[in-house]
Amino acid sequence: MKIIKILLVSLVVLALAGGAALAADPKPQTVCPVLGGNVDKKVYVDYQGKRVYFCCKGCDAEFKKDPEKYMKKMEAEGITLEKCPEGK
Repeated sequence: MKIIKILLVSLVVLALAGGAALAADPKPQTVCPVLGGNVDKKVYVDYQGKRVYFCCKGCDAEFKKDPEKYMKKMEAEGITLEKCPEGK
């Protein structure tokens, strides 16, 4: 009985460790947070040290109206934004 408990605890610990490792994997931004289209890396806004990409010029303007709304959305989706280049 004691061996079964040890095995079960070990399995739970391994499962939790595996889940944490998966959560740590960065998920790069590939879609526009405003319209959901594929990003164009020529269209971006640097916000709080992070670079946010958009599908078109209109989306960057929309983002600037309420950036926290879109930042929270991307965070909830597990998206890891690129850092702004040095000096930005």
